[in-house]
Amino acid sequence: MSTTTAPPTLHVARTISDWLHPRTWIVLVSLAVGWHAQRWAGLGWSLLTILFAAVIPMAFIDSGIRRGRWADRNVGAKTGRLIVMAFILASVAVGIALIALFHGPRDLIALTISMIVTLAVLAAITLAWKISVHQAVSAGAVVMIAQTYSPWWTLALVAVAVVGWSRVALRDHTLAQVLLGSAVGGLVAGIFFAVAR
Repeated sequence: MSTTTAPPTLHVARTISDWLHPRTWIVLVSLAVGWHAQRWAGLGWSLLTILFAAVIPMAFIDSGIRRGRWADRNVGAKTGRLIVMAFILASVAVGIALIALFHGPRDLIALTISMIVTLAVLAAITLAWKISVHQAVSAGAVVMIAQTYSPWWTLALVAVAVVGWSRVALRDHTLAQVLLGSAVGGLVAGIFFAVAR
């Protein structure tokens, strides 16, 4: 009797893809921007951003997995991806409204605006083509951290490239989908973050 196991390369790619999932980047960029804006108070505001941009969306995705609506957290099917994107757009919009209503840090409002605009652009592209959300979120996060702290942070784009490799290695995306995801995420998030600040 023989057992089939995934090649080591695929195991590494899956680990990278899971650990550097969009939720991870959302948590990192939210904490970084919140800390820069108001130190400890900013971290408190960051938790609100994380709740509406990562925790609630992941709970929705996990609920869909349990109900058999989609296979995994990456939600590969077009219809499922669009449903998830619509839910996340609504969730992030509520987060923006609360931060603005209670006079949260301007930079966190700019961050959430950038997230919602990037996601709207990704949803529009997804109507015709499966762009990489992993890449868009990771590239956008790195660009916004670099805008907040120092251009030296763009060196973290190496991590974005590693995520892209994992998505292609897992055959969840083509190289073109990964490259366009990186470009769209970096440009859209960077532009709207700069303007909204």
